[in-house]
Amino acid sequence: MQVQLPFSLLCLQVIKCKAAVLWEANKPFSIEEVEVAPPKANEVRIKVVATGICRSDDHVITGGLVMPFPIILGHEAAGIVESVGQGVTSVKPGDKVIPLFVPQCGECNSCLSSKGNLCSKNDIGSAAGLMPDGTTRFTCKGKAIHHFIGTSTFTEYTVVHESAVAKIDSAAPLEKVCLIGCGFSTGYGAAVQTAKVEPGSTCAVFGLGGVGLSVVMGCKAAGASRIIAVDINKDKFAKAKELGATDCVNPKDFKKPIHEVLIEMTGQGVDYSFEVIGRTDTMAAALACCQYNYGVSVIVGVPPAAQKITFDPMLLFTGRTWKGSVFGGWKSKDSVPKLVADYMKKKFVLDPLITHTLPFTKINEGFDLLRTGQ
Repeated sequence: MQVQLPFSLLCLQVIKCKAAVLWEANKPFSIEEVEVAPPKANEVRIKVVATGICRSDDHVITGGLVMPFPIILGHEAAGIVESVGQGVTSVKPGDKVIPLFVPQCGECNSCLSSKGNLCSKNDIGSAAGLMPDGTTRFTCKGKAIHHFIGTSTFTEYTVVHESAVAKIDSAAPLEKVCLIGCGFSTGYGAAVQTAKVEPGSTCAVFGLGGVGLSVVMGCKAAGASRIIAVDINKDKFAKAKELGATDCVNPKDFKKPIHEVLIEMTGQGVDYSFEVIGRTDTMAAALACCQYNYGVSVIVGVPPAAQKITFDPMLLFTGRTWKGSVFGGWKSKDSVPKLVADYMKKKFVLDPLITHTLPFTKINEGFDLLRTGQ
């Protein structure tokens, strides 16, 4: 005789699956069997289908971004809802979704303001590594494993708060739109949302990884007439030009500081500059290369922990604007479905940002490719 369990009871089971656990800093990921607890009230359990590798994950490994260990990293992904906790209304099992490392609670000052997008429920600043209720949903070998900025996507299943997940088009290819979970949105939005690049303007982009290339795409979409791509790896120049860069500059080719080179190239500096590396020296150079009175410089790369920046205050006194951009300034839950819809309408491309597709078990090789600029 078969007994049919109601759906709510089926969802309460712990799932055992593979995850890439980082037990301590500066060590490789260890593929482990983990236990993923069922979602509590207002939580969503997701089967992760595809996840991208981002420099921010690597910053945790090297200690540049301080997080508690052991931890499951990953924050740029797409998947399918497996189950939901009580009170969840925005998604249901079977929905295609993108987890959001910047949540959107809809109630805090940033969510209610038209000027901001960094929801107070984010775990970027506090780095608690826990769900909003102060507990974790991951266990491995009897030990509690920390979450990473509310997403933790280097696992076959993860649990996120309902405010940190967006339902997307059911026809979207998850192995491509996962990039909208961080890299593409962060770079593209820094240009079109945060800086609000204007038609005919000149831009400089420092760093040509996936996020930097997305900034180039954003500057082009906004109508910039000149986009100067800056990187010490000349192998990245061809793709930058393919995506809209008009000039490519390698700081190693010059004896003088790069900001002086850019000022000479443009006459009086660029209208907009973007630092997409996460180094204090390039942040200062990006500020210095923009027009002295009305230039705007945007910090997009994650700043290294415990480092301070020193600069001449005259750079700001003359009128320059220096600002930061998290997740491209997008209000995540509202904007991610629209960005996916724009991708489906071919308003932008994602394929050039995907260099390699690897099985999950080769995650350490993926990070080697990231670190060697490939």
